[in-house]
Amino acid sequence: MFGRFFSSLLGSWVVTASSVMLCLLLLTIRLPGMELLGIAPNWALIWVVTWSVKRAIAISAIAGLIIGLLQDSMTAAIPTHVLSLACVGVLTARLNKQRYIQEDFISIALIVFGMTVVAETITAFQFAIPSNVTGITDLVDRLALNLVDIWTQRQQIILCEAIVSSLWGPVVYYPLNRWWQYSSNS
Repeated sequence: MFGRFFSSLLGSWVVTASSVMLCLLLLTIRLPGMELLGIAPNWALIWVVTWSVKRAIAISAIAGLIIGLLQDSMTAAIPTHVLSLACVGVLTARLNKQRYIQEDFISIALIVFGMTVVAETITAFQFAIPSNVTGITDLVDRLALNLVDIWTQRQQIILCEAIVSSLWGPVVYYPLNRWWQYSSNS
């Protein structure tokens, strides 16, 4: 009895870790037909949404934090992906707790779309923070100017990434959700 439980638990961990690594590797690959105006899906965000739909807020935040750290280790640390992915995990889990969502392909696509906008907005705020400021009023003035410039530049990026990610979201969600249901029932 314990042997079957541990093998099921180990299998679940292997599938989960493998799916994380696959999504992180897909971030580095540009496959034909997966881009819109040169923007590829945010596979890390899709995985965090997939994980967080049926999980508690704290576990979802930790998953977003870990995936963000892994993504930061693959890219530059500024802007960090930890903030955006942790927020995505918390907000997605909170949606589940409030029972605003039904679990089907359209709901997952809409959640991924919205969370992509949230994550990219957090990233845009990080780009807007000025590096050398002399005081609080200088910070506020320069931050406001930077936000306007960065927001106008990033609107197309945010929209394209949200569309592409939401289209590919169910492709990650469906098999992982089925596996997690199967492994929890056995």
